[in-house]
Amino acid sequence: MVHTTGIESKTFPQYVAALSATGGAFAAGTLLGWTSPAQNRLIGGEYGFPVSTAAFSWIGSAMTLGAAFICIPIGFLINMIGRKLTMLLLVLPFTLGWALLIWAQNVEMMYAARFILGISGGAFCVTAPMYTGEIAQKDIRGTLGSFFQLMITAGILFIYAIGAGLDVFAMSLVCGVIPLIFGAIFVFMPESPTKSKNESAIKSIQWLRGKDYDYNPELEELKATEEQIKQNSVSVGTALLRPVTLKALAISLGLMFFQQLCGINAVIFYSTDIFKDAETGIDENLSTIVVGVMQVIATFVSVMVVDKLGRRLLLLASAIVMALSTVAMGVYFYMKDNDNASVANLGWLPVSALCVFIIMFSIGFGPVPWLMMGELFASDIKGVAGSIAGTSNWVLAFIVTKTFVNMKEALGSGQTFWLFAGITLLGAVFVFLFVPETKGKSLNEIQKLLEGNSNSTPIAVNNSNNSSNDNGNVN
Repeated sequence: MVHTTGIESKTFPQYVAALSATGGAFAAGTLLGWTSPAQNRLIGGEYGFPVSTAAFSWIGSAMTLGAAFICIPIGFLINMIGRKLTMLLLVLPFTLGWALLIWAQNVEMMYAARFILGISGGAFCVTAPMYTGEIAQKDIRGTLGSFFQLMITAGILFIYAIGAGLDVFAMSLVCGVIPLIFGAIFVFMPESPTKSKNESAIKSIQWLRGKDYDYNPELEELKATEEQIKQNSVSVGTALLRPVTLKALAISLGLMFFQQLCGINAVIFYSTDIFKDAETGIDENLSTIVVGVMQVIATFVSVMVVDKLGRRLLLLASAIVMALSTVAMGVYFYMKDNDNASVANLGWLPVSALCVFIIMFSIGFGPVPWLMMGELFASDIKGVAGSIAGTSNWVLAFIVTKTFVNMKEALGSGQTFWLFAGITLLGAVFVFLFVPETKGKSLNEIQKLLEGNSNSTPIAVNNSNNSSNDNGNVN
């Protein structure tokens, strides 16, 4: 879609709409962080029924299974009923999931609750980046796209903070209200303007760009996009097999693979255990809150610089420093496993390395893969292709979180972190060789770049305004 014209548009409404849309990401962040403060209390019998360590690992990972289950179906639903209505409907499973968790009578109810909550969280991970990518001007698309990860980290910090003072019942009750607040706010936001023949597209554009904004050039480009899609109309399978789609899918899947295999979810889900194992003497809840604060601050920094420094630089710096951090954690835990006395004065090392890891993940490999998922795909296949990328992310999240403890037992703590470090370095190589820079490029220009024709001029309609066009169309 076009996001710039010769007439200056307002950006504040776009920020408001993007932040509102990522309220669901905040709710998803509470799901990711919930396991850390809840683990010891549930295993300790706080809910009145037994929860073993093995059972809790399934409670934690059931969310990722729910997210993986929904990602592909949600891609079709997005195209059928639109982005806005899809996100509003997700409030229902969010509310049901928290209700089941709050009033759980046995472990099986907790499994079901976390699975249903994962459905909502996973669906938001596909829908919200797509929505923000479509409503934003190209010069702020990176910033708005990074709001998604920022709100995820804010949700994690929120659950860490309230978890330090509330029991699991009260903590879950507070989290259950968040999706309702999101729905009450987002209902007033516009649908993303994707259909030129729909009068709501004009209203959406004017809401997002200002009443005085000349929407005609943007509307004409929407029409041109739809005409191209109509002329090149193919089945979903054929569209997925286009070379440009396969290339975009390979890049997106690669970024999702390295995002999860760097070990981030193992760190988030088991952060309390990592601090406990490190024997720092610092209160475990306080330690995780500090990490959460740093994560939010670092993600905010990424939001500020992603449209200035570019995607590739943030990804490369993130991967290299994360690898060094996990090497340092591996050294500490390897020494600890072999001679506990040798690390008596090194308690600061794993905590410092963990903090640096979280910061660098939040600057690069946290927000950028989700941002680029909303940039790389043509509009006619974006829902399905984005869903495939989202599904792969959550399947990998499940594998990492479910097997982290097993890997520690089989390989040793140090060796497990070194494995993450090696994979992360491969991620840096992948970014350097295959990931294109999309900073400052329109969605149409990104498609041309993936086709190998970076010098091509994007579709220009109504050049009387000397507009710089931003069109997320297909070939």
